[in-house]
Amino acid sequence: MTQAINPEELKALVRTVPDFPKPGILFYDITTLLKDKTGFAQLIDALAAHYIGKQIDLVLGIEARGFIFGPALAYRLNAGFVPVRKPRKLPAPVARVTYDLEYGTDTLEIHVDAIEPGQRVIIVDDLLATGGTMEATVKLVRQLGGQIAGLAFAVELDFLHGRNRFPDLDIFSLLHYDE
Repeated sequence: MTQAINPEELKALVRTVPDFPKPGILFYDITTLLKDKTGFAQLIDALAAHYIGKQIDLVLGIEARGFIFGPALAYRLNAGFVPVRKPRKLPAPVARVTYDLEYGTDTLEIHVDAIEPGQRVIIVDDLLATGGTMEATVKLVRQLGGQIAGLAFAVELDFLHGRNRFPDLDIFSLLHYDE
């Protein structure tokens, strides 16, 4: 983490796929960045650098791509990792939040004993778009008494203004796209 990270070099590793998952959408495919050992390491190092020294207890990763970044970030921060899952994936008692999507609803769950009141947590996901999934996860953390130290993303689609849902939280996104 001694070298500055050049986000433009990392963006060059992201593949764009037009018309996926539907016509008119430009999909930012991070799998090409993930398979690049230097790029992936730089991404994790840059995320970690933002939170080093902030006494982070837990990193929560949202299913599914938050599971890619969460454990690596937790390791770098000497913190625990907690998965936030889709329904019926966790074996012990859960807290759950149902939230609205563009066409319907979805639900996220977390073990009720995953966060102790007052623990400082970061929530990580691959992408900040409209912010609905992250907003649901924030509700879960607050329901369990966790203190949110930040929201971390590999990619942010700035034109969708998802960060506006979280005016009181620290949001760190490494790669920004305006279209």
